[in-house]
Amino acid sequence: MAFDLKSVLKVMLFASSGPLSVKDIQTAVARFHEQAEGLPLTGESETPAGAAEGGEGAEAPPAAEPAEAALPEPVANDELYLDVPSLITTAQIREAMDALTLELQAAGSEVLLIEGHTGWRLVTHPRFARWVRLLRNEPPPVKLSASALETLAVIAYRQPVTRADIEQIRGVSAEAGIAKLLERDLIYVVGRADLPGRPTQFGTTDAFLEFVGIKSLDELPASDVLSPRQLDAWLQSANQPRAAEDSDMGLDETEETQMSLEQAATKTETAGAPPAE
Repeated sequence: MAFDLKSVLKVMLFASSGPLSVKDIQTAVARFHEQAEGLPLTGESETPAGAAEGGEGAEAPPAAEPAEAALPEPVANDELYLDVPSLITTAQIREAMDALTLELQAAGSEVLLIEGHTGWRLVTHPRFARWVRLLRNEPPPVKLSASALETLAVIAYRQPVTRADIEQIRGVSAEAGIAKLLERDLIYVVGRADLPGRPTQFGTTDAFLEFVGIKSLDELPASDVLSPRQLDAWLQSANQPRAAEDSDMGLDETEETQMSLEQAATKTETAGAPPAE
């Protein structure tokens, strides 16, 4: 049987304690080839030195080990280790992972294969989430409030961003929302802005990517409202208010000139006066 990449990946995913990356898989393949020459052949057994057949110096065979411990170790010419390529490319790994994902989905499996920003991992299907919480004796997850979600959206699109910027964009205090997001490890302190008072700047964490189910910030949906260009223009206009114009007051801009109150009163009196004889 030739080397089956999908089967190997299944085992690696099951045994991995965290996300399985392309680098992890390629490192395992490199280790295999480094150790392949030193592995014994199938069926070979090492005879202790001085243990001649039937000789007086021959030692009695050791007592049988438990059945579980007596299982043979994988060896170099085992069928699972035949034709292992010296290099498995990222494209081959991704293709195999995509095939595994489709197989699990088609079978309606209780586990799913998902790809995060650090690699692939097996997760339980959302419909079994309650059973996992019962096993771990964990409370149900707490949903973020609308205010916290708005704050998180501004930080995600605008980062690094200060609290003053967030409050200016949203028009309300952001202290409670920032505290909640820091508590949930969805944001972190990036540094301090080069502004008077050196205010703290915030950015999103890797947990945020897991929270929204994306691999990088580049996968965030496009937003005309929260784009840096639109926000810069909005903040500039907010910091430099202009005088109200006719269009802001709902007046008709089609006329070339607008009459003053005195001109309007004079025109009314003239219109009401009797015609001259």
